[in-house]
Amino acid sequence: ILSTEQFSLPKVFSTGVDLQQAHNLAIGIGLQNFPEGLAVSVPLKAAGFSTFDSFFWGQASGMVEPIAGIIGVICVTLVEQILSIALSFAAGAMIWVVCNDIVPEASAYNHTRLCSIGVIVGFVVMMCLDTALA
Repeated sequence: ILSTEQFSLPKVFSTGVDLQQAHNLAIGIGLQNFPEGLAVSVPLKAAGFSTFDSFFWGQASGMVEPIAGIIGVICVTLVEQILSIALSFAAGAMIWVVCNDIVPEASAYNHTRLCSIGVIVGFVVMMCLDTALA
């Protein structure tokens, strides 16, 4: 699944935005990476992996992003017309993962309310950051 930062970083480089916009994008990516790493590490720990192994594989899952980011830079510079379609696909894929995998997993452990609150708070924080930093 392609993540949005693999298309956002190339957009920053290819459109010539200023350093403040790139800084704001980096903050958003950093905030998004925490739950992404948790989504990998926590199920591994629950499945019996050691804390070190869970942490390692959570980190390793993010190592593909710089490589895909470079590929994204090349793709965006070659075919800028597909950027909006690619961003839409990536956002839809991320929402599908949350709805299909993460929410049912939380429901299986009777954490439905906490999961719903987390989704709402995360959405509100990102919308506020999008509005404030845009």
